[in-house]
Amino acid sequence: MKRKLFAFDIDGTLLDSNKRPLASTIEALQELRSAGHFVTLATGRTRFLAQDLIYQLEFDNYILCNGSAAFLNHHQVYKHLLPRMEMQHFVKEANGLGIDTVFVGIDAYKRNTSFNLATIENAMHSVGSVAPDLDHSFPQREDIYQGLAFYDTSLENYFDDKYPNLSFVRWHENGVDVIPKGGSKAATILEIAHRLGIDQEDIVSFGDGMNDREMLQASGCGVAMGNAPKEVALYADRITDDNDHDGIWQALDELGFLNRAVKKRA
Repeated sequence: MKRKLFAFDIDGTLLDSNKRPLASTIEALQELRSAGHFVTLATGRTRFLAQDLIYQLEFDNYILCNGSAAFLNHHQVYKHLLPRMEMQHFVKEANGLGIDTVFVGIDAYKRNTSFNLATIENAMHSVGSVAPDLDHSFPQREDIYQGLAFYDTSLENYFDDKYPNLSFVRWHENGVDVIPKGGSKAATILEIAHRLGIDQEDIVSFGDGMNDREMLQASGCGVAMGNAPKEVALYADRITDDNDHDGIWQALDELGFLNRAVKKRA
């Protein structure tokens, strides 16, 4: 079988509702690797938030910060940093509106404001984390791959035309990723595929969130989880079961990538 590149989102895809990978998902990943395929994470998380899963599921390759960073065999091969001045202008406007912001480096993230800690905590809890520490000097010391802004959907698209070099991608009802314009999981997966000698038609991706739409569309086969909202599923080639009911295993089995002699564990 021709080698493929398989890309997996984390939250809502690799992890179930209890923030754990299903046994069937673990076995499916092992099957793909045994067959000689490339397997990568493709997540909005930064490395320190993905680190436990990278080791638990033995990922050598990972795309982080919605495509702003990529690693092959644990070595960084790609970076796309936020435009510093434009991000500073955005943060200044956000401050005036009482919107909390966070700067994200590859191995740390720091809070810039403290307007509503409860909102930050609630959003970060959804990805198994907590509100970061306050540190105003962090963006002067570190490369910034991504920002986080905490506002609800009443301000949806409010900033889009004001900041032409930034993109705002919602991941929570009160949380938005701020990434470089033109950056996405999709763009970086295509770059990684090129480096690995994988054709676009041989990319298979799995996701459930708004930041997965372009990735699903750009892949040779994009698989939306059953828990994905309709506006995400529209970008996929197929829809599988949800992240609590063996959705990854089911899709890979139906696509013929799993050894049917191996029985799925409960």
